Amino acid sequence: MGFEELGGMSYYVGILLGLVLVVKWVLKSVNLWIYERGLEKETRESLPPGDMGWPLVGNMWAFLKAFKSTDPDAFMSHIVRRYGPRGIYKSFMFGNPTIIVTTPEACRKILFADGAFKPGWPTATMELVGKKSFAGISYEEHKRLRKLTAAPVNGHEALSIYMRYIETNVVSALEKWSQMGRIEFLSELRGLTFKIIMYIFLSSESDEVREPLEKEYTVLNYGVRAMAINFPGFVYYKGLKARKNIVVILKAIINERRKKREETQGMTKKDMLDALLDTEDENGKKLNDEEIIDTLVMYLNAGHESSGHMTMWSTVLLQENPEFLQKAKEEQEKIVKNMPPGQKGLTLKEYRQMEYLSKVIDEALRLVTFSGMTFREAKRDYDLKGYTIPKGWKVMLWFRSLHHNPEFYPDPKAFNPSRWDDLVPKAGTFLPFGAGSRLCPGNDLAKLEIAIFLHHFLLKYKFERENPECPLMYLPHPRPMDNCLGRIHKISK
Repeated sequence: MGFEELGGMSYYVGILLGLVLVVKWVLKSVNLWIYERGLEKETRESLPPGDMGWPLVGNMWAFLKAFKSTDPDAFMSHIVRRYGPRGIYKSFMFGNPTIIVTTPEACRKILFADGAFKPGWPTATMELVGKKSFAGISYEEHKRLRKLTAAPVNGHEALSIYMRYIETNVVSALEKWSQMGRIEFLSELRGLTFKIIMYIFLSSESDEVREPLEKEYTVLNYGVRAMAINFPGFVYYKGLKARKNIVVILKAIINERRKKREETQGMTKKDMLDALLDTEDENGKKLNDEEIIDTLVMYLNAGHESSGHMTMWSTVLLQENPEFLQKAKEEQEKIVKNMPPGQKGLTLKEYRQMEYLSKVIDEALRLVTFSGMTFREAKRDYDLKGYTIPKGWKVMLWFRSLHHNPEFYPDPKAFNPSRWDDLVPKAGTFLPFGAGSRLCPGNDLAKLEIAIFLHHFLLKYKFERENPECPLMYLPHPRPMDNCLGRIHKISK
């Protein structure tokens, strides 16, 4: 081949590469043209730095790639390397132009600014959890519903009542698991926490539907963090089918409860469903079935997923760190020794004495960061540290950056409950349950469940993992791919 032919080939290769670059530039500019073109010039110029990604999918490929790898933090690390440690970045996530926020001050400011922001969860989350759930309703509706549900879930009297039920089931479950041999520890714990939350909300009527409901919730959860692609084979499509099945089951339970209440006039309230059926606003308007069902869908889901996963992680992390396990165990043995003669079971008095165990739970919540992010939507243009969040844009608050920041938590990837001995977290650096008016309403119940389980586990059992090096999955939540396969052994005295 002569020089002329080589020169001609190089010419065409150059043209081809040029066309590829032009096409890439055009595609990468589509979201900018669509979502920034209509903004005022001043607003466009005050947007934070960032990349809007590809048409339709935005930055979701990079997000999903990171969260399906062994390093979910790679997504944010890449953004920080590219645009600097500013803590505020523009992006395109879950089908919407989005501002990602990673600093404590900015996160707190947004979480407490109810007048400027409303819930901004992705379409998949809203459709699966429910538009009338806590995740979607207005500030006023949320305030009313939270007031109704907070005391029955987190109040002193309620927690005292639930303690006996939780403890009875924990003791029974641990004994049963110790005799079963090989188990999926996470699956068993999710079943246990689901049974507890079903009892709180639906009492005994839930027994026969608990297992099918739990299976449907497992499918639904995978769709909550997915792109809203309603087509066979996609997780969102499967999640919608699961939600339909859940709604059918809950609707039947509600109808049956109404029938029983009509037959038994003046019956006393016994669970959350009764409270939801009885509640009414200042005009005497009661909740409709959609509002009741969406409230139940959200509570039943959140009420077992976080508790089940975090109980597993707290147990495993203690088991992997004998020094901290021994310290936690000694505290529980001391608590039992100091119980009044004749007392059977724990009370809130003993629970409040579990100071070191509380640090264990907080450290597990920090390290694992079960809920890595939350979402808001700007109701108006909003100034944040000199940058503008345009009206209608989503805001993604990235909690992983807060909990794993070495400035706030030295050696942040290490499990070290003792770091909390003299640590008062800086405001906004520890948000495992969110903050502000939309703080997770079941946070106290979740920590109570974990503490009761760890109390009995530490006193009488140990866990032997079959695959200690098992890779982790991070969607929809951090967990071992084998669901923590292993054996519960009873400790011989």
